[in-house]
Amino acid sequence: MGWQWHYGWLARWTRARLVDPFLLILSRGAEPKHLAMSAALGITLGVFPIYGITALLCGFAVALLRSKCHAPTLMLANLLATPLELSLILPFLQFGEWMTGSEHLLLSTDVLGKALTLQAPHEVLLGISHAFLGWAVASPFILGSLYGVFILLFRFLPQKSGGEPVHQYFLAHQQQKNGELFTSCKDPVA
Repeated sequence: MGWQWHYGWLARWTRARLVDPFLLILSRGAEPKHLAMSAALGITLGVFPIYGITALLCGFAVALLRSKCHAPTLMLANLLATPLELSLILPFLQFGEWMTGSEHLLLSTDVLGKALTLQAPHEVLLGISHAFLGWAVASPFILGSLYGVFILLFRFLPQKSGGEPVHQYFLAHQQQKNGELFTSCKDPVA
């Protein structure tokens, strides 16, 4: 019979937190290129190597781009990128150190404790600038590759219900669940 969504708490959580918001976004008729750019930008800004600033960066991006991006998709992608952000801080730091030819920053609990209390020594501030440099150089490549993947994903999602776009299929499915009769999402021909 196959795997179904109602088995297990992880499946329910995934459906409620990831799949349903994504389908809701698609049901509102956003264009694939806006969704792809917003998701790619959200993840790219979401892996910014300074923890806690990503939501602010995404807010600036939404204010700057206005109608050229889809704010809910950008913020959802930013939220989903948080584990990536934490795992990419060290690679961005090392990449920035490699580009500048600097010595590697030795991270210890004393150094991190001083950084958290805003008594950061010069080395920590230099390390943060190296991580920022690594991200700044890598981010155009991250953005471009993610956009390429997402544009394919959003344009070529499985076409269901006789070739209708996915968001129209989702609306039809919701109408069927609510007991409404679904004939077509297209305008009737007079």
